[in-house]
Amino acid sequence: MQPATQAWWLAAGRLLGTVLIGSGVGWLVGRPWEGLACALTLHLAWVLVNLFRLEWWLRHRNFADPPDVGGVWGEIIAQVVRLHRRKRFHKQRFVQLMRQLQRSTAALPDGVVILNAQREIVWFNRMAARLLNLRRTGDLGMRIENLLREPEFVRYLAGSDYSMPVVIRPMNGEDVYLSLQVVPYGDGQLLLLVSDVSRQMRLEAVRRDFVANASHELRSPLTVISGYLETLGGDPALEPDLKAPLAEMRRQAARMTSIIRDLIELSRLEETNETVVGEPLDIAALTSLLRKDVLARTVHPRDVRVRIDSTARLVGSESEITSAFSNLVDNAAKYTGAEGSLEMRWWVDDEGGHFAVSDTGIGIPPEHLPRLTERFYRVDPGRSRATGGSGLGLAIVKHVLQRHGGTLEVVSRLGEGSTFTCHFPPARILSSTRAISVATA
Repeated sequence: MQPATQAWWLAAGRLLGTVLIGSGVGWLVGRPWEGLACALTLHLAWVLVNLFRLEWWLRHRNFADPPDVGGVWGEIIAQVVRLHRRKRFHKQRFVQLMRQLQRSTAALPDGVVILNAQREIVWFNRMAARLLNLRRTGDLGMRIENLLREPEFVRYLAGSDYSMPVVIRPMNGEDVYLSLQVVPYGDGQLLLLVSDVSRQMRLEAVRRDFVANASHELRSPLTVISGYLETLGGDPALEPDLKAPLAEMRRQAARMTSIIRDLIELSRLEETNETVVGEPLDIAALTSLLRKDVLARTVHPRDVRVRIDSTARLVGSESEITSAFSNLVDNAAKYTGAEGSLEMRWWVDDEGGHFAVSDTGIGIPPEHLPRLTERFYRVDPGRSRATGGSGLGLAIVKHVLQRHGGTLEVVSRLGEGSTFTCHFPPARILSSTRAISVATA
């Protein structure tokens, strides 16, 4: 039999014995009910004393020993002691884990800030205190945007897409750049990761300056070389066996000129991340010109269509939008055979404006899609060089869309074709008037 069961049987027997003894003594003196009442009163007094001892010990259990009571009260006290020991064990284990966590986060090379659902600072490590100039005594419980007021970070924190970090330059830092990324967890809580990317930003600035300066310096010699090659190619006295090498030299010079032109354009776009204001653009007229350029190519898709589903205008930089759309159309035309088709479409909905270029070309393997907008990245290097591609077109498209608050979406199936869609926010759309216009080759 379990000890707890034995204790209850003992308690029941003790109560029964008290009733019998009280009744017997009362019967002997001729007052059985008074004897029973006295016995129950004594029993109740004993229960209250034990209850008082238990309550006093519970209030002072940190320094007082548990009372030595048998029966049911002893089992209750034993259960309380076991629960207290278990709680103390888990508390000590939790404290040890918290200390280990604090030591590990303190040793991290990056800053860590824990924010609650109200964006208030709950905890931060030493690196976060150094990078963000936080004080443990005064900044705990403060809203993070009240302490870090850079507009880029405030907009980033107010949004819902935290997949990419935001880079800021704090006002109190000299040539210091911080990368901030938010990781949601729990019930509305946020983990803010802070890292110093000043060295990477300086290296990136040096790289951009080098590319921009080298491109500008190479443009003039290439112009001279191309001019002389053009002159030599048109010379009637040129020996026949030199015509083929000279034509190849002219083709390579034109390819280098195209690469340098794209590098200069990309360097110009990377100089600033400021949002472009621009002016209203007639997308129907622009796509019509792009269609004419495709049809003017020596080899082009048989079916070139333009589909305009809205007369709404796009507000942006004409030169940059033209460059981005032209790169998309040029890529589609290069990788689509003469028997294929190409379609340009413009439409507007509640999510903004959308420009898509669809083709029935060779398609892109899925593993290459995430890296398409990297500079000089080619899915098929041999074919890209054969078609004169520089590997910079989609990088230019990405930067143009970023400067206009837009995004690029790529959907492709190998051997079936690709669709590149530029999504622009509603703020970039001037009107929502609808119309349908289709042009074919």
